[in-house]
Order: sequence, then structure tokens, then C-alpha cells
Amino acid sequence: MNKPRVPMENAPICRSRFMESACRSTRWRSHVAQLFCLVALAIPAVSKAQFSLPVPLPTFRQAMINGPECLNFPALANRWKECDDAAHGSWLADIRAWRAERRVRVGLDVARYDDPRLKWIQSAYIQPQVMVEDRYLYDPATGRYTVDRLLNDFKKRYGGVDAVLIWPTYPNMGVDARNQIDMLLSMPGGLEGVRGMVADFHARGVRVLFPFMMWDHGTRDPGAPWAQALARLMADIGADGMNGDTQDGVPLTFSTAAEQIGHPLAFQPELPFADEALAWNVMSWGQYTFDAVPKIDRYRWLEPRHMVNISDRWARSKTDDLQYAFFNGGGWESWENVWGIWNGITSRDGEAVRRVATIERGVAPFLTSADWEPFFPTQHVGVFASRWPKDGQTVWTLVNRNEYDVDGDQLTVPAEPDVRWFDLYHGRELTPVLQGGKATLSFPIEAKGFGAVFAVRGQPDATISALLTTMKSMTVEPLTKFNAEWKPLAQTMTPIAPTKAYARAPEGMVEIPGAQFQFNVTGTEIEGANQIGVDVTYPWEAGPGRFHERRMDIKRFFIDRTPVTNSQFKAFIDATRYHPKDDANFLKDWANGTYPEGWADRPVTWVSIEDARAYAGWAGKRLPNEWEWQYAAQGMDGRLYPWGNDWRAEAVPEPNKGRALLPPIPVGTYPQGASTFGVLDLVGNVWQWTNEFQDEHTRVAIVRGGSSYQPQGAIWYFPQAYRNDQHGKLLLMAPGRDRSGAIGFRCAADAR
Repeated sequence: MNKPRVPMENAPICRSRFMESACRSTRWRSHVAQLFCLVALAIPAVSKAQFSLPVPLPTFRQAMINGPECLNFPALANRWKECDDAAHGSWLADIRAWRAERRVRVGLDVARYDDPRLKWIQSAYIQPQVMVEDRYLYDPATGRYTVDRLLNDFKKRYGGVDAVLIWPTYPNMGVDARNQIDMLLSMPGGLEGVRGMVADFHARGVRVLFPFMMWDHGTRDPGAPWAQALARLMADIGADGMNGDTQDGVPLTFSTAAEQIGHPLAFQPELPFADEALAWNVMSWGQYTFDAVPKIDRYRWLEPRHMVNISDRWARSKTDDLQYAFFNGGGWESWENVWGIWNGITSRDGEAVRRVATIERGVAPFLTSADWEPFFPTQHVGVFASRWPKDGQTVWTLVNRNEYDVDGDQLTVPAEPDVRWFDLYHGRELTPVLQGGKATLSFPIEAKGFGAVFAVRGQPDATISALLTTMKSMTVEPLTKFNAEWKPLAQTMTPIAPTKAYARAPEGMVEIPGAQFQFNVTGTEIEGANQIGVDVTYPWEAGPGRFHERRMDIKRFFIDRTPVTNSQFKAFIDATRYHPKDDANFLKDWANGTYPEGWADRPVTWVSIEDARAYAGWAGKRLPNEWEWQYAAQGMDGRLYPWGNDWRAEAVPEPNKGRALLPPIPVGTYPQGASTFGVLDLVGNVWQWTNEFQDEHTRVAIVRGGSSYQPQGAIWYFPQAYRNDQHGKLLLMAPGRDRSGAIGFRCAADAR
């Protein structure tokens, strides 16, 4: 995806997930701007007199270093000048001097990079973020984790991965009081199940990270400092590292806590951080804007063993990500399932990943060289190279940022005795043109493509020889032969079977007359803007989208006046002896087969959508379609709330803003909240199950009405949807995990 050249230091502050929402309101914009100003002022200036060229000092959001000024494309192309060796040499001397001084200034301690238990990070190039709800990771039908299926799919489509970031928290977290540890432990099998899943990844040579959220201080108190609680949990499940969600550097206390129990972890913050934190943040994400001329990742320049995985989840072309990663000898976050929104990579990008990763893995020891030389002079405008020398051998990684193929002379290097040069990308030996003690190397690099060269005295070793053979076969076809068209993933709605037709309303139900209803609803997902793929696809729509509108002919039907209560659900249990196969969290607040005293008229919760369907079938009913639920709540006048257009706090239960989840309020307590049809408890007590949707990777359920639980302190908790024209989208994994103390249901039935 081609983007206008924007200097990295001027990147929009809203680019990260933290900043996207922070920029939504004037209040937040003002607060964040002030914060950035303070951070910028707190960073000491470096005297320019010490260097012949200006070396940028990144502020809070500056994680890249500019190349030589002579490489910048001017406004008028005829003013462009080729960089000569002198300009490059002067610039390289400056940034090397800056690096040496900067490491001294911050007292950089590289002991963790020397720790053999953390050495794996130095070659963890491809790391997907995997939602636990992804159907390739877990099969609810068999109740098993399917790690092999997931990894085989990665290998087939883009050559496999080195590490995975398993994500069990956001966006579902906050639907009830489960904190980030609870969300992980509510995965199928609990602690033992997760430990087994991690072991399955390890058996395939893949490292495993989990996220943690410093912003999660509105749900259940963990009862211990997060650093100690998370370190112990990661040790118990055998995890290798943690991603610091929205964090500009993971505090040292987290590394210390992990090391104190003998289980060091690789910590990976999301946002730029202070240089001294390189000592304990051995990984990080790169969230960049991309110029025509690539830039140097600041952290890899200061410590080349630091692993940066470029994260650009919404981009539909990954060329920029991969070229910046290859130029910097770093990695990529192959993030496709974005909070249940599928942004799959194209075949062209998948093949590019396969080639880039194969080369990087094959030459991994070179890509941590302290003598890395970025912007090694090349012969063509728009082609950029990094030189990686090690033990008398050298690797060059090259990227062609042009939209056209570049062939012919690419590099001119010293012509040393007995040195042979190989085109690593195409897997063949090069015949240089020797002149004046220089060797000129010629080879093709396709448009927006990649190149790599290897120099060695004598015969390449077995690793390089095998890499040459592999790449020769892999690159027979150019990348242009692979499909670069992006398409959204097809999604379907699970049909709700009709009930028998009733002539009059069954007991406890309300008649809803037939009508032509204007169904208008919006998904409340925090992220995803309005691109195709967000939210869900109704049967009349071409693809998933956030905004839905349709005039519908709704036939007369019946709906429960209130949500199903504990006493009603117990009658079902007593009559059928129903017990789900996956019984984790089933009726979690009951004991000895019954609900607590005084809870008979409270809505039943801790029931999955499958449990709700089982009850409805026994009662001769069904779950309502979402548009039926909305029609029963909204009537024909388009009102925003069941009672009218203005919010009335006295019409709903008092919000619960504490860290503990309180039980629902007995149904019927707030008659003033009734809809025009007399339907009660539609909003603000418990969420209510309606339709289910699924695509190849994710299942989701639409929940309506919101609940009284409102965890405080962060914008990232599951958003409420109190309005009649809003719905929540809950990601589904397995019944035990999907159950919640804030989700209940009501039933519907068909009429003659």
C-alpha cells in the first residue's frame, strides 16, 4: 500500500490502538498533546556540535532514525543527487558515534541479551497475534486445542512462524469482572489446558507469548502486584514472554519478578520507550509510518540483538512492513485475526513473507551484527541495502521501493582475494565485474521486491548451501505471479429455527404485532472504523460492516416479558437433568443444584448461548432474532431507549462501577423502563443472547441491552450498548469461557 512520504518523527499520534481512541475526543486530544509535550521536554538534547550531521532524537513516538539526507527525494526530481561514498561515510560515522555515546548515557546493560534462555528472541522473526477464539486454535465440537491445524495453516500460506502471541483478553474483557488472569484461566481446560496448549507449540519449535494490560484495574483485584501474579502464572503455563498492551516500555519490576522465580520472560512493549529500558525490554513492536526511503529502527541500532516485530494490523498490503523489517534485519507481526475481524494477508504477501523469513532464518547470526551498516551504497535510486558482516563473511539485505523492476548493477564492493558472491534470493552464484579493486555485482530485484547477497572466502557452509538450494526453488516465479487482491472473509448467520405457531401469547410472554419495521443498528466495537470486515453480515448484506439498515416485514410473534429467571431455569434443569458437556462456569453462582436464597426472580446468568437454546427448546420457544428484540424494545417510532428518546437513570438498575460483579436485579423492579409493548428489563440489567455469526476463523454472538456492570479506569473494556440502535459483539470460543455473570437471555415464539 503506497502512502505519502511522512517523516517518521511526524507520525500521527493516533496510529496505535491506544492513541486511536485517545484522539476521539477534544478532552483526550488535549490531554495527550500535553503529555507528549512534557515527555519531549524531559528528553535531554544532544549537542549537535559533537556530530557533523543532525541525528534525530526520537520523542515518545519517534522510534526511527533517518538515513543520509542525500537519499531524501526532493519535491522536484531534477534536484536529486546521488549519495556518494563520502556522504554515506560521514553519516555512518555520526550515527555510530551517537550510538556509542547513547549507550553510555543510558548505562545500557545487555546482560539479558547474553542470557541463553532469552536467545530465542534474536530469531523470532514471524510472530502472529492469535485470538483464542480463532477456530483454527480450538475446536469446540471436539473440545480440543488444534495447534497443529493452526501452525500447518501458517506454514502453508506463508512458511511458518517463530513465535505466537496468544490473546485471551480484549475485546471481551470487561463484559463481567473477570480480570486478565481470569480470562486466561477461563480458556478450555483451565490452567492444565493452557499449559498443554503451550507445550504443543513448543513441540513444534514455536515460542509463546501472552499479553498483559496495565490498564486493567477496573475488574477483579488480583490480590497481588501484577508483576508477581503474572510472572507466576507465566511460569505455571510455561510461557516464554509477554506483550505489554498499549505500554511504552514494560517496567523493570516485571522482568525482575520473573527472574526471581527462575523463569525469565521476554517482554515486548507496544509503544516506543526510553532507551535505558532496552536492558529489560528485549523485544518490541514497530508501529511506523512508511516513507519511500526506509528508516533505521532506533532500538535495533542501539542493540542489534533486540527483536522488533513490525505491527500494522489494518494495512491490506504488507509490502511496507516486510521491506522495513528486511532492511532492519527484524521481524513482522503477522496479525490477521484483529479482534475477530479478519484482515488476511494476500497470496502475494504470503509468498513474500515465506521468502523474507526463509532468508532471515538462514542468516540469523548475521542480522545481530554489531557492525551492521545500513544504507550501504547501491547503484539504483529507490533500492536500499543493509550490510551485515560477521566472522569474515558478509550478508546484504536489499529492498526495491520502486514500483518497477530494477536489473543490472546493484552493489559495488571491495574485490578481495578468494571471495565469492552469491545471490541468496535467487539461490545462485554471481560473477562480478572486477575493476580498480572493486567488484560490481549484478542481479534483478522485482518491483516492491527483495534481494540478498552473501560473500564468503571459499565454499559456503552447509547452512548457506542449503539456503541457496531452497531459495533457488522458491523464487522460480516472481512475486507478481501471486494474487495481490485483498478480499474480506465470507460470514454467515446461524439460522434460528421457528417454533410451533401459537394462537395467543404463552404465559409470561407479550404479543408483538406484525409490522414493517425499520431495522437500524450499529456495532459498538472500539476499533475497526468503518472498513468492510467489521461487525457482522446479515443475510441480506454482501459483507461484514459496522452500520446496518433494512426495512423489514416482521410477522406477529411473542417475546418473554422479562429475561428468564433462576427459578424458570431450575424448572428446566429439574425436568430434563440438563448438564452441558463443557460445564465450566455453568451456573457458577449456584450451589448444590440450586440458586442462592432470594434469587428466584433474578435473571439467570452464567449460561452460554447453547444453554439458552437448550432451555428455549424445552420451553417450546427459541431465541429472538436481533431485529425482533429491537422491534420489541423500540416500537415503530425509532425511539433510542425502550421508554423514549432521553436517558432515564431511574428506569434501569444503578450502574455497578466496582471491581466485583454484583448479582442482577430481580426482573420487573423497574416498570418505568418498559417498552411501548410492555416488555421489561430490556436495558441495563443483563445482556441478552440473540443471533450467532461465523466465518472460517471466528464465531460471534450479538448481545443486546447492556448490563449494569461498568468497570472503570480504561476505555478498552467491553463497551456497553444501552441504546436501541446499538449492539454488542461478543467473540465465542467455548461454552465454558463464553458464559458470563452479566449475560442472560429471553425467549421468543412464533404466532399463527
